[in-house]
Amino acid sequence: MNAVVWILQIVLAVAFLAAGSLKLTQSKEKLAPRMGWVNDFSDSAVRGIGAAEVLGALGLILPSVTKIAPVLTPIAAVGLALTMVGAIITHVRRKEIPMAVPSLVLLIISVIVAVERFGPHKISS
Repeated sequence: MNAVVWILQIVLAVAFLAAGSLKLTQSKEKLAPRMGWVNDFSDSAVRGIGAAEVLGALGLILPSVTKIAPVLTPIAAVGLALTMVGAIITHVRRKEIPMAVPSLVLLIISVIVAVERFGPHKISS
């Protein structure tokens, strides 16, 4: 099961690193055709969400790999899960139900990683 959790961590990290990097490097105007929700938020909020996603992606991997403060890995997973709750709420509020599905999948994976890394498959320092 530990290998499965590692795979989930890597998949999450890649997804959030990619999504967060886009939000950090692209203007709202470039993001809007694919991410209509950005029009509901300020530039700084979109960049903040991107920064949180990038930091969360790093937090999923680096503490576990380096064994320096590995408790940060499940904490990062919880933070990303909360970010996905916000994403789902935003999509539902905008009546973009199909767009909420990927956020729901990422939420579920984040919760699995958090539960496993806090519990039975905890990374020891």
